[in-house]
Amino acid sequence: MTEQHFLTLKDVSQRELETIVRRAIELKQDPQQALRAELKTLGLIFSKASTRTRVAFEVAMNQLGGSAVFLTDSDAQTGRGESVADTARVISSMVDLVAVRTHAHSQLEEFAAYSSVPVINALSDDFHPCQLLADVQTFMEVRGSIRDARVAWIGDGNNMCQSYINAAAAFGFSLSIACPPGYEPNNQLLEDNKHCVRLADDPAHAARGADLVVTDVWASMGSEEEARHRKQQFGAFQVTPDLMAKAATDALFMHCLPAHRGEEVTADVFDSSASVVWQEAENRMHSQKALIEFLLS
Repeated sequence: MTEQHFLTLKDVSQRELETIVRRAIELKQDPQQALRAELKTLGLIFSKASTRTRVAFEVAMNQLGGSAVFLTDSDAQTGRGESVADTARVISSMVDLVAVRTHAHSQLEEFAAYSSVPVINALSDDFHPCQLLADVQTFMEVRGSIRDARVAWIGDGNNMCQSYINAAAAFGFSLSIACPPGYEPNNQLLEDNKHCVRLADDPAHAARGADLVVTDVWASMGSEEEARHRKQQFGAFQVTPDLMAKAATDALFMHCLPAHRGEEVTADVFDSSASVVWQEAENRMHSQKALIEFLLS
């Protein structure tokens, strides 16, 4: 039997994605509804640092009655040269599902190919689908359905931006992206989703009339050495009160965190009434609980 993985939002159907998000809202309101997962174990294999993702997965699994085992590269034999395939075979024989946080998306795909249990993308260089579950949940809680909404992405065309492209197609919203030249998302991904995604000339054009404005740090994990150069390139792509004024009057602001106030977003936007970043962060746990429940069932 082929296992149901969650490496990108495209790994499950549109209906299943909506079901997971709605289930997350239900479980947040009444955690006692959750299907129990006693004697179930989630393996967490992280090559990158994590705060929200790790805590959300561990708490979610604990609340379901199961347990989690956490390994970094320094803990696992992959740090000493064991192949991804061999690690996947062994770990998946002992746990019930695995969340992997890594650099190259191809490593995640290789892990899934040799795993006998569901594999979740807990972040790769190309995609961060778990964050999008939380973001859509947050929008639905505050504004209702995200279908036909207008979303603006401002900044780096990184893994978050690329997951927003997949989300636009899956959840039926339009996405305008403003990136500095040379930092655009994958061109094939843009071409495949041109019915709902467009590149804007500048941040003001992307934000005009948007129901949601989203950004991320200018230098993602693995790009820190470029930080000084990126500050010069991204200076005009900061989310400011003036930029938010281009959006709809009740527009929301989201950021996956951690944030660098004064860089990609000003403090007065980040801490404003439009900002739902703390609700968004908490929803990582609820949405990942719903995802775990879905994959285990």
